[in-house]
Amino acid sequence: MMKFVGIIPARYASTRFPGKPLAMLGGKPVIQRVYEQVKDCFDDLYVATDDDRIKDVVLAFGGKVVMTSSECNNGTERCLDAYKRLALDCDVIVNIQGDEPFIQRKQVEALISCFDSDETDIATLVKPFEVTDGLERLECPNSPKVVLNEKGYALYFSRSVVPYLRGVDKSEWLAKHTFYKHLGIYAYRASLLETLTQLPQSPMEKAESLEQLRWLENGYRIKVGVTDIETIGIDTPEDLERAKAFAASVGFAWND
Repeated sequence: MMKFVGIIPARYASTRFPGKPLAMLGGKPVIQRVYEQVKDCFDDLYVATDDDRIKDVVLAFGGKVVMTSSECNNGTERCLDAYKRLALDCDVIVNIQGDEPFIQRKQVEALISCFDSDETDIATLVKPFEVTDGLERLECPNSPKVVLNEKGYALYFSRSVVPYLRGVDKSEWLAKHTFYKHLGIYAYRASLLETLTQLPQSPMEKAESLEQLRWLENGYRIKVGVTDIETIGIDTPEDLERAKAFAASVGFAWND
């Protein structure tokens, strides 16, 4: 049986929202909300941070934490650093975004199921856009779109709307085609993780500022799990207020 380990990269420093992991949501820090949402999904789970304040909070609520280098450039590198420091013995590392407190078990299960195929190197999640989302949300460059092949592998990720529906009025795009929104959760075969972090930036990655394009351009296969569950990432203080309102409006059932 394959062994899956979850790692939640968490930085205190953030240009748009310093201290974001420790912001309070529903009476608990955001990082605790994320941890508790996925704690039963893996063989083991760690927060990977470079900040003592985050470490202390995680230990206080009974979570596992590993201190990683402040030189890590992204979540993938922090996952690798944690993997090495902990000397983990596992098949797959799952990178859970520390600012996604509404992540649910079904989403993680959809991601893990991508590794039922031996052809999967990397896995990620998407959610279909709905007609009610509207054109503005579809065209938002901060919400990357994904094109899939017939086997459910990613062909391309873009901040632009892909595919372009030629001959169809934009107002009808969402009704005429299923567009997929990328959700920022990844899983990697542990044996590939170091190689993935050592790849140089690729032309498409530089153009779109999307790290996953580096992997596609180098021939790695990204299997895509599909979920219908909406999540709210927290990148700014305004996002936090929106998350609080969302949780209150739907009576969100936290996995306390």
